[in-house]
Amino acid sequence: MHIFKPNDSILTTAGEYIQSGKLVAFPTETVYGLGANAFDKKAVTAIFAAKERPFFDPLISHVADIDFLKEYAHTDERTLALARHFSPGPITFVLKRKDNRASLDLACAGLPHIAVRIPNHPVALSLIQKSGVPIVAPSANKFKTVSPTTAQHVFESLGNKVDMILDGGACHVGVESTILDMTHKNIILLRAGGIALEEIENFLNEKVIFQNISSSNPTAPGQLLKHYAPPKPLRINVSVPEADEFFIGFGQMDNVHLNLSQIADLNEAAGNLFSYLRQAGNQKLFPKIAIAPIPLHGLGLAINDRIKRASHQE
Repeated sequence: MHIFKPNDSILTTAGEYIQSGKLVAFPTETVYGLGANAFDKKAVTAIFAAKERPFFDPLISHVADIDFLKEYAHTDERTLALARHFSPGPITFVLKRKDNRASLDLACAGLPHIAVRIPNHPVALSLIQKSGVPIVAPSANKFKTVSPTTAQHVFESLGNKVDMILDGGACHVGVESTILDMTHKNIILLRAGGIALEEIENFLNEKVIFQNISSSNPTAPGQLLKHYAPPKPLRINVSVPEADEFFIGFGQMDNVHLNLSQIADLNEAAGNLFSYLRQAGNQKLFPKIAIAPIPLHGLGLAINDRIKRASHQE
C-alpha cells in the first residue's frame, strides 16, 4: 500500500512526485483530493484516466496563498475580500483565466475560466508549497462514486492507480467546497458546499444567485445529474424505511442503522455523510439504502445536493 503518514521528509518526496508528473492523493478539510501538477498535461490526463472521469468535467486547482491566486487568474476586490475572509477554507472561485497553456485547457475542460481554491489543511498546503506548482485535484475516488474522507477510502477506490497517498486522518468538513462563479456582475453559487450560502451573503451584504445546476455538460465540478453514488439504490427524504432498506437517520429518530447527527447538527451530519453512505453501500444485509429528510439551511443545502445526485437513477 502506498499510504504514508506525512512528515517533512514524506512531504518533500510527495512534492517531488507532483513535480515529476506523478499522482498524489492528499487530505483537505473537505474530502481527499487526487493531485497532479496543473502545468503537466500528461499528469492531468492521468487524473482523468485513474478516476475514469470524462474530459468535459472540469477540475479545481489548489494553490497555497492569495498572492498566487492573483497571478493564476483575473481577480477583483470582491473576490480578494471573499478569499481573505474565507480562505484557506472550503470555498472555490471560478475566475477568468490568465494562463492559456494546454495543460490548463485540459483541467478547465476547454472553458475560458478556471476554478481555484486555497485548502484549509496543513498537509495540503505543505504539499502545494513543496511542489511549487498549482495542484489540480478532484476527489480521489472512481468517478460518480462516494467521495473519500479517509486515506483508506482512497486506496479502496483507486488502489495502485495512485503513486502516493498521504494519510492526514479523517476530513473534518466532509463535503466538497462551495463554488462561486465570480465572472459576472452578480455572484452565482454553482455548488453548495462547506461554507453555507447564508455566511457568504452575510459577509457580502448582498444576495448570491443560487443555480442548482444538473447537467451533462458541466461548467464546474459536481453538476452532473448522478454523482457521489453508493453501489446500492438510495431513496431520500424518508421518514419510515422499508424492510429491505438500510436506514440513515438525522436527529432524534428510533430504529436507524446509522445517524448522521442525533442532535441534528448539520456540521456533524456533513462530516459523517460520505463515510455513512460508504458503510451503507458496503454492508451485506440490505439491498437498498434510505436516508431521512435533511433541512435545507446551512450545510443542509450541500448535503441535500449530494444525496439528490447520489439517488439519481440513470
